[in-house]
Amino acid sequence: MRMNVSDESLAQAAAEGDGAAFATLLDRVYDKIFGLAFRLTGSRADAEDLVQDICAALPGKLGGFRGDSKFTTWLFRITVNATHDRRRRHASYARATEGWGDWELAQRAEQAETAERLDWLRLAMDTLTPPEIRETLILVLEGLSHKEVAQVLDVSEGTVSWRISEAKRKLKRMKEAEE
Repeated sequence: MRMNVSDESLAQAAAEGDGAAFATLLDRVYDKIFGLAFRLTGSRADAEDLVQDICAALPGKLGGFRGDSKFTTWLFRITVNATHDRRRRHASYARATEGWGDWELAQRAEQAETAERLDWLRLAMDTLTPPEIRETLILVLEGLSHKEVAQVLDVSEGTVSWRISEAKRKLKRMKEAEE
């Protein structure tokens, strides 16, 4: 029966691949390392994550247990080191992401402003008269050159330029009237 076997002996057997020894060892020490992790992190969720990481890495680390100290002392050192590593990672992450929230807010504000301007332009364009001016402006805004717009509408390039100039003048007047 393994109940009378020391933690150190279980650790040695687990390091040699004995799954039952590993399971027994974890049953004995899990609550201890969780309690320590909880006190070190101050958070149940962080402690659970930390202990899960430690338990997952433990089979690979057991070969490094030399038996110079009690197994729990060695395991507590691993827990303290893992806590320090987690704290450093979180601090590095916080430094790396610092300012991203401000950037995201600025991006959203810029997108909202752009959407507002586009809404205004769409509504204002609906009121442009005569309809030929609106059609010409829409085609230019679609990315067609004045030459291409002239071909589509079967007018001269000069007419396209005049219509664009007229559209700008009318839109400017509308904007000024609103302000």
